[in-house]
Formats: sequence, structure tokens, C-alpha cells
Amino acid sequence: MSDLLSHDLSRLPDLLEQARASALEFLTALPEHPAGIRPAPPAPLGLPDAGLGARDALALFRRRYEAGLSGSAGPRYLGFVTGGTTPAALVGDWLVSAYDQNVSNDGDSLATSVEREALGLLRSLFGLPEAFEGAFVSGATAANLVSLATARQWVMERLGHDVSEDGLWGLPQPVVLGGAPHASVLKALSILGMGRRAVQGVPCLADRPVMDPSALEARLAALGGAPAIVIASAGEVNTGDFDDLEAVGQLCRRHGAWLHVDGAFGIFAACSPAHAHLLRGLAHADSVAADGHKWLNVPYDSGLVFTRHLALQERVFRAVAAYLGQGPDLLHRTPENSRRFRALPAWMTLMAYGRDGHRALVEQSCALARALGEGLAASAHYTLLAPVTLNIVCFALRSGDAARRDRLLAALQADGRVQFTPTQYAGRPGLRAAFSNWRTREADLPVILAALEAAASKLQVPTSAG
Repeated sequence: MSDLLSHDLSRLPDLLEQARASALEFLTALPEHPAGIRPAPPAPLGLPDAGLGARDALALFRRRYEAGLSGSAGPRYLGFVTGGTTPAALVGDWLVSAYDQNVSNDGDSLATSVEREALGLLRSLFGLPEAFEGAFVSGATAANLVSLATARQWVMERLGHDVSEDGLWGLPQPVVLGGAPHASVLKALSILGMGRRAVQGVPCLADRPVMDPSALEARLAALGGAPAIVIASAGEVNTGDFDDLEAVGQLCRRHGAWLHVDGAFGIFAACSPAHAHLLRGLAHADSVAADGHKWLNVPYDSGLVFTRHLALQERVFRAVAAYLGQGPDLLHRTPENSRRFRALPAWMTLMAYGRDGHRALVEQSCALARALGEGLAASAHYTLLAPVTLNIVCFALRSGDAARRDRLLAALQADGRVQFTPTQYAGRPGLRAAFSNWRTREADLPVILAALEAAASKLQVPTSAG
């Protein structure tokens, strides 16, 4: 053992206390910390020969980088769909690093039992049938990848090919149907060799980014019973809108198609009696993707994949080696063999706050989104691009092109009070606010609206509609 390692080991309690104090200082300052920030990076350092030791390395990191971190864990970071970290999830995540369990095999740790139990808790929270088995992955992109790899296996077995053993070369292109699939779905299709262009667009309903069930029925009927993968959205990225999962699911069952539901954030609508109806028909799905680091408010990275076809999934992701064994281990469910103990923060927050706590979190987010929508509708500078149906607010300047929108975003970032994501919707450059952080409160709304009005005023945006 090196002298520095030995010294750090002898001072481990003090080092952990310094880390705790540093984290607490950062978290305490979150309400005042810039929500978004884009500083110039410092010149890269070289690798030291002797090393600094943990205390000095921590101090160096804080001096060089901490002020340049965004307030994405804070109450007014409304970009992407980013949850915070609940106190219980933070405790769990710290312990994950201390325990350092490899959640791949069942043979030497109860960590795998925690993962299976956490998946059962989430299955109950989402209202999924017991037939669905799951796994933790790195995020919704990985969850979509796992789901679509399993769907590809299903399609090819229907056509008489075992693609997991023999590969794709020379085989027919799987039929993939969707209305407004997320970019992560297209990325997964690219990785899997099916290609982004594999998605055959299904016409959407007028003024809504969701599939028209009658158009989907026509597409499926035209296949004459040939296998197809249908991708449905439970929480469209710009508006939070949902495909009609009941109608789409019934059509998939009738025509023998695989239904994948991308529920990255929208699946958590199941927590709220006022919004759970949006997920009616979810039980028809063959695979479901979700993100824990969105509305569940656990730290990055934490994705979830559920399937009703575990044997198929394990045919794709089975790892074969004498030292691994061939039991029902979790490593056969995901692309990774070695995996972080991601389930513990989820288990902790589910146990700590229960069904009622997560219902309150979801309903609070939706109420805040509605309130922001009302404030924007009353503004002389902004207009809503879509109704607020869940936790997403899609809006735009009343007048201006993408360049003006980008100047607005730059002004908001310089102001620091709130962070939004740019988007394009209904042919217009817009902004998107996503409420999913447990820290965001009603008191934040006046601050958010004031920042928006100040930034628009600085641009001298015309108030007439254009």
C-alpha cells in the first residue's frame, strides 16, 4: 500500500466528514446557486507523480470546479426532465459507494434481493401485473435499448431466425411503428443495427403528438399478420401527452404486434389518482422503460426496464462463462455484467416516503406546471404552444425566431434564477419547463415568472402576437 493510501485510510473518518461538510454546503446553497451555468473550462491538469492525497484532491476539485456546476439538483432547474435527490435516496446512494456491491450474481450478497424487492415495489407503484419482471439499468436510453433488443429477438424468432446467436446479416428489416418516438428510442435502434430510419411514422391526432389509433390499425392490418414493433409514448417529451395505451394495446394484441411503452417520466403519473387514467392499457405492453432519476428523484444513474418476456430478454443478454454460472442471475437481463447497486437509493426513497409521498410529489409537480402555464398565458411576452396536461410546460415568445429564442435562453442563463430546455414544437422555436424536483415549491413560481419577464423585457420583445 502506498504511503498516501495508508495515510488516507488512517484518516478516513475525517475525510468522510470533509466530504459530508462539502456536500451539505453545496446543498444548502442550492436555492441561491445558478440554476444553469456555462463557464469556460480551466486548462486541464497533468497527472501528478506523487499524488495529492484525498484531502488536497477534494480541496482542488472544489476550487477548480464546484462553482461551475449547475444547480440541477435545485428547485428552479426546469431543463430536460430532471428530478432531484430526496434525502433518503441520497443516504442510500452514499451507502452504495461504501458497500460497493456488484449486483450481478445472487450467490454472494443480499444486494440482488434488494434489487428484486425494489423492482416489486415499483411494479406495484406503476400498477403493472405480476407477470412483469424488471432490472435496473443506467437510464431510459438503456431501458429502451434493452426493450427493443428483446423486441428484435421476438420479431426475428417469428420469422425463423435467432438473431442473438446468428446475427442480423442478410435478414429482413423489422417493422417499427411509432408516432413521436423520443430521441433515445432512435439511438437504441441505431445501436441495435435496425437504424433510426426503421421507424415508420404513424400519423398523429390533430394538434396532439400522439398516434391516431385508426391510422395505426390501418398500418397493422396492411402487414397481414407479419410481426411488428409498436412504440408508444407515456409522456411525450414536449408536452407530456400520452398515446392512448388502451386503444394501441388492443390493436397490438389483435394484430400480434409487440408493444413497447416509453414511460421515462410519464409512468409516474400512476402515483396520482388524478392522472393514473393516462396509463390505462399499460398492462397490454410487452416492454416498458422508465427513469428513476426523473420523477422518482433518485441520483443519476438509474433507469428501469420491465418485460413480460423475461426468457426472450435473457436469450439476448445471457452471459456464458464457466465462472458465471447459468442461474437466474440479474446479469442475464441487461447489457452490463458488473453493475452498481442502483436499486438501493430507489428502495430507500420508496420505503421512506411510500405511496402517499410519491403521490404528493407527482401532484405537486403537476400543480406547479399548471400554475406556470397560467402565468405564461397571462403574460404579454409569452404564449403556450400546447395545453399543460401533466408536468411539462411548452411555450414560446409571442414573436421571434430561433435566434431570438436563443438570446432569451442566454439571458435567462446569465440571470441564473431558472433553467429551461430549448425545443421546437408545432413549427415554432420554443422552451420547455419540466417540473419533477421534490424541492420545487409554490414560492418558486414568482421567481421563475419574474426571471422570464425580465429576460423578455431585456430583449425588447414586441408584445403583439406574431
